[in-house]
Amino acid sequence: MAKSRGRLYLWVCLAAALASFLLGFMAGWFINKPLQEAATSRSYHQSIQNIRRELVSEMKAENIKSFLRSFTKLPHLAGTEQNLLLAKKIQTQWKKFGLDSAKLVPYDVLLSYPNKTKANYISIVDEHGTEIFKTSYLELTPDGYENVTNIVPPYNAFSAQGSPEGDLIYVNYARTEDFFKLERDMNINCTGKIVIARYGKIFRGNKVKNAMLAGAIGIILFSDPADYAAPGVQSYPKGWNLPGTGAQRGNVLNLNGAGDPLTPGYPAKEYTFRLDFDEGVGISKIPVHPIGYNDAEKILRHMGGPAPPDESWKGSLNVNYNIGPGFTGNDSFRKIRMHVHNFNKITRIYNVIGTIRGSVEPDRYVILGGHRDAWVFGGIDPTSGSAVLQEIVQSFGKLLSRAWRPRRTIIFASWDAEEFGLQGSTEWAEENAKTLQERSVAYINSDSSIEGNYTLRVDCTPLLYQLVYKLTKEISSPDDGFESQSLYESWLKKDPSPENKGVPRINKLGSGSDFEAYFQRLGIASGRVRYTKNRKTDKYSSYPVYHTIYETFELVENFYDPTFKKQLSVAQLRGALAYELADSEIIPFNIQDYAKALENYATSIYNLSKKHDQQLRDHGVSFDSLFSAVKNFSEAASDFHRRLTQVDLNNPIAVRIMNDQLMLLERAFIDPLGLPGRPFYRHIIFAPSSHNKYAGESFPGIYDAMFDIENKADPRSAWSEVKKHISIATFTIQAAAGTLTEVV
Repeated sequence: MAKSRGRLYLWVCLAAALASFLLGFMAGWFINKPLQEAATSRSYHQSIQNIRRELVSEMKAENIKSFLRSFTKLPHLAGTEQNLLLAKKIQTQWKKFGLDSAKLVPYDVLLSYPNKTKANYISIVDEHGTEIFKTSYLELTPDGYENVTNIVPPYNAFSAQGSPEGDLIYVNYARTEDFFKLERDMNINCTGKIVIARYGKIFRGNKVKNAMLAGAIGIILFSDPADYAAPGVQSYPKGWNLPGTGAQRGNVLNLNGAGDPLTPGYPAKEYTFRLDFDEGVGISKIPVHPIGYNDAEKILRHMGGPAPPDESWKGSLNVNYNIGPGFTGNDSFRKIRMHVHNFNKITRIYNVIGTIRGSVEPDRYVILGGHRDAWVFGGIDPTSGSAVLQEIVQSFGKLLSRAWRPRRTIIFASWDAEEFGLQGSTEWAEENAKTLQERSVAYINSDSSIEGNYTLRVDCTPLLYQLVYKLTKEISSPDDGFESQSLYESWLKKDPSPENKGVPRINKLGSGSDFEAYFQRLGIASGRVRYTKNRKTDKYSSYPVYHTIYETFELVENFYDPTFKKQLSVAQLRGALAYELADSEIIPFNIQDYAKALENYATSIYNLSKKHDQQLRDHGVSFDSLFSAVKNFSEAASDFHRRLTQVDLNNPIAVRIMNDQLMLLERAFIDPLGLPGRPFYRHIIFAPSSHNKYAGESFPGIYDAMFDIENKADPRSAWSEVKKHISIATFTIQAAAGTLTEVV
């Protein structure tokens, strides 16, 4: 009897346990219904779309506005206490939002600052060496910020120290072609001279490099109203144009992807070997200093020498833009003298790294990162991007609170010291390079969310074209007159692709922001999106108050995005990209778009070569092998996508195989040897132009080999270099095609 009661008790316990399990299972089912739905192929895509819409709907313009106001109250220059406090604030908020982790990751890198006791300035001296004119070393403080301290005055980071004195030569934008014009057409030699150049057209570091190559002993930079003012717009604070006292800060390094100048290729940790300061990569050997256009006008008004070679050398100041060298002989102005006292020092910086661990493939990473450090308040650059990133993280946190978790791991990053040469992002990439190369699906950049308010701008790998088009069709346009239309529709109307008018323009990735190490060095599929100006009518460079004290919260609120709806659209698109890449069962890349892009790039570089048609024949240069490789890649891409439609989604191994081929394709275009003279730029299809870091170039090895080939001393050797890089590109594309073949 006792035995029977024991059995009965056992069965009751088992029944109770089973009932408890079933209740828990059902509760989990209904609480986490989207994830359960996602487990069936029939409802998977609908579930993904529903969760993404939920994520996007969580984002609020008012929240972005609040984050921007909070983050721009004080200056937050890299390496300063205020920037560390901002990092800790972001870290605390990320933890509050519910991320699995949020850590500060430090590096000790070389930064550059002006001397607090010896101000930088430019002077004009008379025949007795007396300084009879001095430029201002401060900008007029904007209203409401008079009591703010620790505002760094205008300077160019990593300029050499010195007080050179000499004749002055005006060199336009200091581009390669500008120096060619002076030296070859006008017989003007810059050796031993100080040069003055306009900001714009190319990266300021390229200007400094060109000046050094021309033999200059110093370079002065200024923002001409022709390049930094919109017609009919008043200067800040009454409008968004640059005041005459404004001067653009910025680094003048020529790092070519090296990161910290003293630890190229390796993370700047306590144990790392460092080069001596005078051996640092890319550091200027001559003094460099920026001035406002009020001061530039006073200097240029007295320039002597020949008139400018053509109208393209004239800005909109009330001067003749004479070339020099030196000043006119009918006044007491004789020489220009520079006073630059900047110093370099190893300084600790901090990245904030937050993570959401993936539920199915935690070893696959989607990275969404943007920099935090600013030259002063950073209302546009970068803090409009930091505010957007913060709202994206908060919205993902709300999904987490409802028991959602992505398929793959999402990593959020607030980078430090971007303004000093992309240092925070590059050092983290170097420290984690082995892991990132094995596990990273994509990197989405979150720098400035606005640089204008006309339409969307997208720069990305061709792998992301279709995903960007798809997502913009599901986001409402914030543009006036397009209220009932999608972001895609307003973007297409305002900026169609020059190659295919049926889709919006998407640009090649160059450099100038934190995606560089991930795309150009590691071969991780990357993209960036923001709002921009009207490329057809707005001829000013960048935005007028770029890198000045006038980049305030009020600038954004009063002139760029009063409703914050444009920044909201950018947040929704960046967040949706991260979500789709992290949660889609099949990574949403389209390789056939890459094939089409390669066809266009190969045709373009071939057409560029045809101006040397006779030399091509004389030196036996042929592009046939390149076009053959592109054709093979196109066929492999088509076959891959055919097989992708047939993959068994219920077979996790089959899914993983296809996803790995998609994820690793961008890596297949990486050459471990890098480009000539630029070993950290390793992408054979895309690289920053060697003549302008900001611009992207396709087939950069071939392009650089052909650049200015008619002026090379040894044509045979020059054309041999072209043939070499055609061979490298051919091999790389053919090898990439091989990675797409069916696994046997």
